[in-house]
Amino acid sequence: MTVFSIKYLILSTGVSAILTLSCKKSNTTNVDPDPPTGGTDTTIVRPVTDPAVANTIDFFLNDWQAKTFTTPEYTEVVVPNTATTNIVTVDASSIITKIPTTITGHNANTWMTPMVDQPLFMNHITNLRPHVIRWPAGSASDIYFWNRPQDSPPADAPSQLMNAGGTLQNSGYWYGKINNNWSASTDQYYQMRQQSGNNEGVITINYGYARYGTSDDPVAAAAHLAADWVRYDNGRTKYWEIGNENYGDWEAGYRIDVSKNKDGQPEYLTGKLYAQHFKVFADSMRKAATEIGKIIYIGAVTYESATEGWQTNTVKTWNQTMIPELNGVNDYYIAHNYFTPYETNSNAKDILNAALTVPATMINFITSQIQTYGGVIKPVALTEWNMFATGSKQQVSNISGLFATIILGETIKNKYGLAARWDLLNGWSNGNDHGLFSDGGEPDIAKWTPRPSFYYMYFFQKLLGDRLVPASVSGSTDIKAYASTFSSGQINTTLINTGTTSVTVELKWKNFKPGNGFYWYSLEGGNDNGEFSRKVSINGMGTTLEAGGPSNYTSIKANAASTTNGVKVTVPARGTVILAVDKK
Repeated sequence: MTVFSIKYLILSTGVSAILTLSCKKSNTTNVDPDPPTGGTDTTIVRPVTDPAVANTIDFFLNDWQAKTFTTPEYTEVVVPNTATTNIVTVDASSIITKIPTTITGHNANTWMTPMVDQPLFMNHITNLRPHVIRWPAGSASDIYFWNRPQDSPPADAPSQLMNAGGTLQNSGYWYGKINNNWSASTDQYYQMRQQSGNNEGVITINYGYARYGTSDDPVAAAAHLAADWVRYDNGRTKYWEIGNENYGDWEAGYRIDVSKNKDGQPEYLTGKLYAQHFKVFADSMRKAATEIGKIIYIGAVTYESATEGWQTNTVKTWNQTMIPELNGVNDYYIAHNYFTPYETNSNAKDILNAALTVPATMINFITSQIQTYGGVIKPVALTEWNMFATGSKQQVSNISGLFATIILGETIKNKYGLAARWDLLNGWSNGNDHGLFSDGGEPDIAKWTPRPSFYYMYFFQKLLGDRLVPASVSGSTDIKAYASTFSSGQINTTLINTGTTSVTVELKWKNFKPGNGFYWYSLEGGNDNGEFSRKVSINGMGTTLEAGGPSNYTSIKANAASTTNGVKVTVPARGTVILAVDKK
């Protein structure tokens, strides 16, 4: 006999149609919600209307689908039975937003092997199901020729490019028609997306070529190359970007050798010039999409934060000169953010605080800039995010997993249309490695071993509903909470403990009547490497390796308990509890 009552067992079999129907009837009663309760029999549940779709999300919700909760396999455990003042109240009487599937995206890159010939990677990425995978590779996108064989650039692509300091250096181009054992081709990117669950894509086309190209009309040549990619793509990809961080002096095309340029472009790029070129690209790409009967959305590179001392004049004036020149021709705005100070040995508290505060600050800044400079609010896509913290293996740590969970919650809460973590595979660099998986250079850790962030993102998605609802916390200031509902009626809550001691939390609700059971996964780090443990355990199951988590993560049973005495869980220090509660 389980801890759940005989009544619950009867209902779960579907035998008692009368009981089930009576519950459904109470769920449609149109009355105001009761004050927060633990779900007593007097709770009356009313239907809730979806809010208007936010302009900052818009078409990124076009593929939204209602989600039905599936009870995971579980093991019954004992829950805390002592009183606690740490209360999380989930308000199911209002909806913040429907949740875009594009919020859990990732970045692939050209140097991460052919991908489709790596069974470990393909298994993990299929299990994770990012829904959207960006390509080809950040800054390398501006030197990427998608349809060219290795070492065969277009005739008008110079062998040397000018860097920010005015020095000519080897171009270092990347190519899409390749076949080797260490990098991926354009076709292999498409194959990876399809074989891992038909994930959507974001493709960043080569804008830099419009600047450094030596033809009579380099902008037209680069736009034509982009339009040809749209034709070749043939509707497999909805989301396109024109360039990557082009305001930055680290990008190809930021500064050009004007002696080689034939259309009178200035040495340094400006936001206004980028916008002028953007319109040429967008026109060519949309004509190509129309020819093949497909719809695409094209994003413009936007700077995401206020003026700082290190910034060049291009950065400082980017938005104010780009936005009015664009005049709304872009479909969405692109932002990148690495949240913590550049190459600083940030501590865990500062890293987590950045995750909690910067997403709201950033989207408020971007929308304010759009309005200030006469633009129209459109979707915002955070197509690269991670941390800059270095020196203590922060990027490969359990804290990075907490950080990732908070970023997911905050990007949904602040109504971003898309978010994609940078990146799936990078380089060990003594732990200063953004990769979601080990690249094989990490001592005693095999290639494709998932890092802690993988596990946090996997379990966050596993129990995530389809609508975000408010969750308020009283008591501990270390507890942060994000809540969602399923169209099938259940509630999900993710509890994050940013503090250094465990915290017992009780859940209560508005406008929700819990059923007999709740289920959860508890994630926490180990005792290695100070506050930046390289390990993670799930419901007490971990790894014997120096880093990573349990290899059997897909078959780990949820913890489960009865709701008879309320819903209480203990959230580990610097850990997370991700749970779901049955509906009545």
